[in-house]
Amino acid sequence: MRRKLLALAIGAVFFVPLYMTLVNVFKRGDRIAPEPASLPIPPTLANLDAVLSRTDNLFWVSLTNSIMVTSLSIIVLTVLSAMLGHYLARTPGLWSKALTLLLLSGLMIPPQVILKPVVDVLRFLQLMETPQTRLVGLVLFNVGYYVPFGVFVFAGFVRSIPIELEESAALDGAGRMQVFWRIVFPLLRPATASVLIFLGVWIWNDFLNPLIILGPGTGTTITTGIYRSIGQYQQDFGSLFAFMFLATLPVLLFFLLLQKQFVKGLTGGATKG
Repeated sequence: MRRKLLALAIGAVFFVPLYMTLVNVFKRGDRIAPEPASLPIPPTLANLDAVLSRTDNLFWVSLTNSIMVTSLSIIVLTVLSAMLGHYLARTPGLWSKALTLLLLSGLMIPPQVILKPVVDVLRFLQLMETPQTRLVGLVLFNVGYYVPFGVFVFAGFVRSIPIELEESAALDGAGRMQVFWRIVFPLLRPATASVLIFLGVWIWNDFLNPLIILGPGTGTTITTGIYRSIGQYQQDFGSLFAFMFLATLPVLLFFLLLQKQFVKGLTGGATKG
C-alpha cells in the first residue's frame, strides 16, 4: 500500500505541470491568472493561433533553427561516438585507457563552466560573426561536449557483440571501416536510438548555450524563443503556454518514432553478457 501511495505521489509531481500546461493552452488568456487550474470550458484555439501567426514569425524561426541545430548535432555525434566507441572497445592498451579517462573527465565538467572559454575559441575562429557562423559554432560546441556520453553508450554495446563476427569479416578481406559499417553498426540500432533520444532531448531543451552563442538579438532556438516571447511589460500567459506546448511536440514525435529501439537500448545491457 505504501508503495502505491508513493507511486501516486511521484506521478502527481510529474502530472501537475503537464496538466497546468495543457489546460491553459486551450483557455482564454484572461482566465489563466485567476483560475490557473480550472478546465478550459469552453476551449479555444486563440492562443495557438496567436503564436503561429505572429508577425515576426518567432515560433517558425525558432523551430527551424532548433531542428537544424539538433539534427546536425545528433547526426555528427552518432557517427563520431559510434566509431570512437568501437575503437575504444576493441583496442586494448594504455592509450585507449588514457583516452577513456579523458572522456570521463569531460563528462564531469558542467557546460556552464567551459562556456566562456568556448565562446572565446569560437570568436577566435570567427564563428561568432554572423547568425550562420554562430549556428555552426553551436553545433560544434554540442558535438564537443556530448561526444563522451555517446562514446560510453556505444562502447558498452560494442563489447556485447561477439568479436568473432569482425574477425570473420576481416578474414574475408573486409577492411576495418567496412567491418564497422557493414557488420558492427547495424547491430547497434538500440544504442543508436538511445543516443539519438537522450542527446536530441538535451540539445533541444538547451537554453543557456544557444542564448550566449547565438546571442539574444541575432538568433534563437525554441527555448530562447520562449524567453524572447515574454516581453518586459507583457503578460500574455495564453501565448506563453501555447508556445511551450508547441515546443514539446517535435520531441514527443521523435521519441514515439524511436520508442521501440530506445526500450531495447535501455534493457540491452541486462540481457547481454
